Amino acid sequence: MAAEYRMSERLTARTLWEFVAGLIADTPEAFRIVEDNVQDKRCSRFMELVKLQYRGAEHRLVRGIGVVKLVHSAGAEGDVYPMDYRRHAPEQDGKTKKDQFADMAIHAVYAKNTQAKRILLDSGYASAQNWKLVHRLGFVFFTTRKSNRMVRLSKEGGWIHLDEIDWTAERLENGVMAKLKEVPFPMRLFPVVAADGNMDWAITHCPDETLTAQAAQEASDVRWQVEERPRGLKQWSGMETCRCRKGRSQRNHMACGCHAWLALKVKAKAFGKTLYPTKHDLLSDYLRAEVRQPRIPTFMLA
Repeated sequence: MAAEYRMSERLTARTLWEFVAGLIADTPEAFRIVEDNVQDKRCSRFMELVKLQYRGAEHRLVRGIGVVKLVHSAGAEGDVYPMDYRRHAPEQDGKTKKDQFADMAIHAVYAKNTQAKRILLDSGYASAQNWKLVHRLGFVFFTTRKSNRMVRLSKEGGWIHLDEIDWTAERLENGVMAKLKEVPFPMRLFPVVAADGNMDWAITHCPDETLTAQAAQEASDVRWQVEERPRGLKQWSGMETCRCRKGRSQRNHMACGCHAWLALKVKAKAFGKTLYPTKHDLLSDYLRAEVRQPRIPTFMLA
């Protein structure tokens, strides 16, 4: 997996997929997960690609580079690998994050020929436009919505908020069919507990009538696997530390960071360890070797 890159090269997500394609356990039961994050560049003033944007981890606007990612997961106990990513730069390409997601989803089907049929959407991507696209592509999506969203359980009942639904025991177990605005197909709703302990509503158009609340909760929980990768990219690949001003250099650094994370992931799996002890052991071995026989000895006065 090791490779040498020249400064003039244009590294893209395609080079990452060339390595990942042979690693993923791709089956129809696997998941695609879409999410985004912001690389913190708040101290920059002359760096290309940097713009003021909302960062969920801090719940406020920061200067940074936005990245939208499509991740492959083999399931709750399976491996997670990045499939594709796009930088969020609407001033340059005119595309929103939802547009970037649409590009990656279409590319995953027609260019990568992946088999995973289930896709997990962050609440920021839970829109009628994305739902209809996913439906046309033949995916089964799971996403969450907040209680202020409007649904209709029947034509006679009219539109109500999610938290106004009468959750009987049968509905808690099997969900409830509902109509959402601008969506031409019915959806199934389940109350689920989010990772932060708050109550959310899982929404899916899965045609399986035997789908239960537990299955919906398990599918929704798989989405939190993607939290492992942003932490690893920041802590172990130096993704946010690049201070180059040129946009091409920033994009190349982003690709190299993904390759570094992937190399560490593969090595950790071979060792049967997680990423944390694998990186720690590498540094420990290096420090021990330097203590025993330092390549740069201590300076001594004659």
